[in-house]
Amino acid sequence: MAKTRVLLLGSGGIGTIAALNLECGNQAEVTAVLRSNFPTVIDRGFEIISCDHGHLHNWRPTHVVNAVPEVTHSSDVAPFDYIVCTTKNVPDIGPSVCDIIAPAVSPGRTVIVLIQNGLNIEKPFATRFPHNILLSGISRNDAHEIAPGVIEQIDHDKLQIGAFGDPSQDPATQIEAAVQFVQMYSAGGKTKCYHEPNVQRERWSKLVYNAAFNPISALTGLSTGDLQNAGNALDGLLIPAMNEVLTVAHAAGVDLPHDTIATTLERNPPQRKIYPSMQKDVTKGNFLEHEVIIGEVVREAQRRGIATPILSTLYHLCACVQWRTQQTKSATIRN
Repeated sequence: MAKTRVLLLGSGGIGTIAALNLECGNQAEVTAVLRSNFPTVIDRGFEIISCDHGHLHNWRPTHVVNAVPEVTHSSDVAPFDYIVCTTKNVPDIGPSVCDIIAPAVSPGRTVIVLIQNGLNIEKPFATRFPHNILLSGISRNDAHEIAPGVIEQIDHDKLQIGAFGDPSQDPATQIEAAVQFVQMYSAGGKTKCYHEPNVQRERWSKLVYNAAFNPISALTGLSTGDLQNAGNALDGLLIPAMNEVLTVAHAAGVDLPHDTIATTLERNPPQRKIYPSMQKDVTKGNFLEHEVIIGEVVREAQRRGIATPILSTLYHLCACVQWRTQQTKSATIRN
C-alpha cells in the first residue's frame, strides 16, 4: 500500500521527533525541509538521543531537501497529503509560514497540520488556504537540537490533534482527517497521540505554562525550577501571570479546570530545572515567539476590556528583546 506523503517544515527538536514518529509507523513517507542543519544531515544524518526511541545514529527521513518543493501540474513532484509545520512561530519576522508552504499546497487535497505554540495561529492559514483542511496540534514534549543535527528528547512525546473547525467545510471530513493523522502518527507505538475535539481549550491550557514560564525564564535566564525559588517570583510573577491567562480564557468562552495552575506547577516541580524554549532562543540569539504566546492573549484581553498588567509588561519586554535581536542580526549581515 502506498505510503502517505508528508512534507515537514521545521526539523529542530519537535519536528525531527515528529518525522521519526511518522516514519517509524511505516505508514508515512516524510520529506523534511531543513535550513541551517541541512549540510550536517545530508553528510551524516541526525543523531537522536531520545527517551522514546533510544540512541539513533545517521537517521534520515525518506527525503531531505533545503527548500519547499513546488507542486504543480507541470512539476515532477507528487502532491503532498499532509504538510506538517513545526517551525518557530514568529509572525512579526517574515516571510510568513503561509508564504513558505504555499508552493507545496494542493487546494482541496493537502491537509495542513500546525504543531506550533501560541493562540490564534490557525487564522492566517484558514484565510490563505480556504479549500484545505486545517489541523491544530498541541505538543507536550521536551526535545531540542543541542548541536547541528543532534536532537535530544528528555520528555515523552504527547501530541493532541484536532480539527481547527472551519465552518465552511464539512465537520465530519475535518474530524476524519484528524483521526487519520493521529493513527498514522501513533502507528509506530513510540508516542502518545490523541484526537482532541476541543483543541482550542488545550491551546489555552498550555498557555497557562507558556505565557508565564517562557517569557519570565527568557528575561531572567533562570530555569523553571529556580524561578519558583527565586525571591517572590512564584507569587509575584508566575501565579499572577497564570491567573491572567485563566481570566482571558474565561472571557473568550473557555473555562479551564479550577486546579489548572496547581496542576501546571505540579508537572514542573522546583527540582525539575527546565529551560523553556523561549529561554533557549534568547541564549542562541534566535527570534522569540512572544507575539503568539503572549501578544495574542494580551490582544484578546484588550478586545474585551480586561487588564493584564503582568502579561502586558512581559510582552513589551520581550518585544524589546526581539528588537535587539533584529538589530544584532542586521549588523551581522551588514558586516
